[in-house]
Amino acid sequence: MKAIEIKPGIYWVGVIDWAVRDFHGYVTPNGTTYNNYLIMDDEITLVDAVKYDFAEIGIANIRSLVDFSRIKNLVINHIENDHMGALGIYMELMPQATIYTTARGKQGMERFFDISRWNIKTVKTGDELKIGKYTLQFIETPMLHWPDSMMTYIKEAKLLISQDAFGQHLASTARFDDEFIECASHAELEDAVVDYYANILMPFGRLIKSKIKQIQDLGIEIDMIAPDHGVIWRREPERVMQMYLQMAEGSTNLRVAIVYDTMWHSTEIMTQPIMQGIKDEGVDCKVIKLRATPMSVAIKEFWKSRGLLVGSPTLNNEVFPSVAEYITQD
Repeated sequence: MKAIEIKPGIYWVGVIDWAVRDFHGYVTPNGTTYNNYLIMDDEITLVDAVKYDFAEIGIANIRSLVDFSRIKNLVINHIENDHMGALGIYMELMPQATIYTTARGKQGMERFFDISRWNIKTVKTGDELKIGKYTLQFIETPMLHWPDSMMTYIKEAKLLISQDAFGQHLASTARFDDEFIECASHAELEDAVVDYYANILMPFGRLIKSKIKQIQDLGIEIDMIAPDHGVIWRREPERVMQMYLQMAEGSTNLRVAIVYDTMWHSTEIMTQPIMQGIKDEGVDCKVIKLRATPMSVAIKEFWKSRGLLVGSPTLNNEVFPSVAEYITQD
């Protein structure tokens, strides 16, 4: 897709990966996007890069707006390969650019690239970069979900570029939440948020609560959240933040997930009367056979349910392998 203006002078210049079906070991049946953003200001600034495989498309999107020789700054919020895989190619086109990243981000870059010729400045929470009419404020978010992670807040635009937080794995021509809801559904979008959180950010609930509180304590006003995956939240950014707080608190719907595997169908047969008993009490229930279900889907169903029942046959006096894998997930 072509570059899209999301705020005055601020453009999405990312790419859409329609084909990816596996990400961090969990299924992504709807593909994903690798979002990055170009700020056309006195000092033209690029925020993040894209996955190496899509460098050519990302370069074309940027060149549709400006020549790389005019880009003054490059902000790297996260050094994982899907966001900075094309960094080396980009820097060949803009060696004059100053890179802004966390101290751990710089350390990570050294493992991938020869950075001896790059001008890299490390930043921490509260540091600001004035680029003209816009001011960029940096917020470190270590372990959300890598040690180097940070977010970039554009104060005058009230725009939070949130890196991996608040994202979804959705390949779509819709760039904004309201556009996606119009062509798909609100429920599908929220399910994608839960799926993403359950499989990437679930272990970091306490950190998420403290980081959102820190953002609130900084007095940051947000009317748009632009993550590095999926759609941009312009209609209800407060809703996705509330969803994260609820998930970090462990809040769930009144439902029960029965997750099981079976060897000669005995365990499978047991799930049916249990499911019926739960339903008879007026509680929703979902039954999930592990070998017939991607592990990431089973994990999401656990996260959506207030109650969990796990069923397993014994094999060599041990828990069945697929069930053992499930109950030892982080």
